[in-house]
Amino acid sequence: MYRVSEGVRSTHGQDGAIVLDIRQGQMFNLNLVGSRILELLETGATESAIVDEISQKFEVSRALAENDVREFIGSLKQHHVLEDSGSNGQQ
Repeated sequence: MYRVSEGVRSTHGQDGAIVLDIRQGQMFNLNLVGSRILELLETGATESAIVDEISQKFEVSRALAENDVREFIGSLKQHHVLEDSGSNGQQ
């Protein structure tokens, strides 16, 4: 399970999302798929549930959705937007 880092704020719209990391002073623009993944992460959805939703909603194969979700989660973690829920922000 993952959770959005404490200093991260986001706003979602019809074209995607804007994510602001107030600790690092960074801003990210997400497309519609990235926005939906982040919304699902914010609700505590599992990676498998996110893959299912993305595959169905955007009409792509589960394998493609799984690869894209994993890559996106990795990128969010790399930029400290997302952390493992058991880490308490410590490494």
